[in-house]
Amino acid sequence: MTTSTVPSVLFACVHNAGRSQMALGFFRRYAGDAAEAHSGGSDPGAGLNPFAVEAMAEVGIDIAAERPQAWTPETLQAADVIVTMGCGDACPFYPGRRYLDWELDDPAGGPIERVRAIRDDIERRVLGLLAELGIQPQP
Repeated sequence: MTTSTVPSVLFACVHNAGRSQMALGFFRRYAGDAAEAHSGGSDPGAGLNPFAVEAMAEVGIDIAAERPQAWTPETLQAADVIVTMGCGDACPFYPGRRYLDWELDDPAGGPIERVRAIRDDIERRVLGLLAELGIQPQP
């Protein structure tokens, strides 16, 4: 169990450079202080996918300062919900946590139109997750 009084979510994918970073950006925007979120990867990339950064900037969310990082036992233990995104067998498992597996295309390599579609799908899923957690999205 977490020691936080608000729900905590971990978004996990392979490189932590696109999908999980976009989900983190949307979650933080809409949840505000009502929840906390982190992201991590099984094999973190060298930097963020520039198309993911561009697509998020188009909707007013700046993820450019984020950096790919590995998930840690601490972030897994702190999460109430772990959302996996295409990491397959490398996805983390921590007993007693709620897991959601979001099947999403990998935005690596673009083109920007495909990344926008993935971004929009992630936004819908984040809003659905917030509703499940009983959190009213911030404007």
